[in-house]
Amino acid sequence: MRAGTEQAIPAGGLIPTPSQTVGPYLRIGMEWLGAKDLVAPGSAGAVPLVGAVTDGDGQGVPDAVLELWTPGAWGRSLTGDDGSYSFTVARPEGSSPHMNMFVFARGLVRQVLTRIYFPEVAETVRVDPVLASVPASRRETLIAKWDLAGSLRFDVRLQGSDETVFFAY
Repeated sequence: MRAGTEQAIPAGGLIPTPSQTVGPYLRIGMEWLGAKDLVAPGSAGAVPLVGAVTDGDGQGVPDAVLELWTPGAWGRSLTGDDGSYSFTVARPEGSSPHMNMFVFARGLVRQVLTRIYFPEVAETVRVDPVLASVPASRRETLIAKWDLAGSLRFDVRLQGSDETVFFAY
């Protein structure tokens, strides 16, 4: 220890350390912690949910972990080398059908939370106080889109002008 760098030890004997970022993750330790199919593929009402996690430059984030929560089910998916991910989901019931997604990625001090709404959201905005609280110009970042393959697509942008809306919790 250099002279003058000594740090007083607090009464409890613990020294505060700086916070760490959330990732990157060692894949081998994360793969077993959850399944990406919230419902069985091919079952009645099952829909593929696909997308990508990108950084502020639009580059895929290859080491993110996504947790998807719906009433009664949750799953976890790791992103691929290009930032892509996939789940198998069913449309949640209720007047405001949505899914909650936690994003764990490098550079984040803690995970972030967003919501995924189905494309048929016109009526939802009137009954969902969370969606209604988001400025109209930013709501599109919370709404999945149907693609030509019949999958729901929801991309997560971590930074930039079209950054996904994230919520405090």
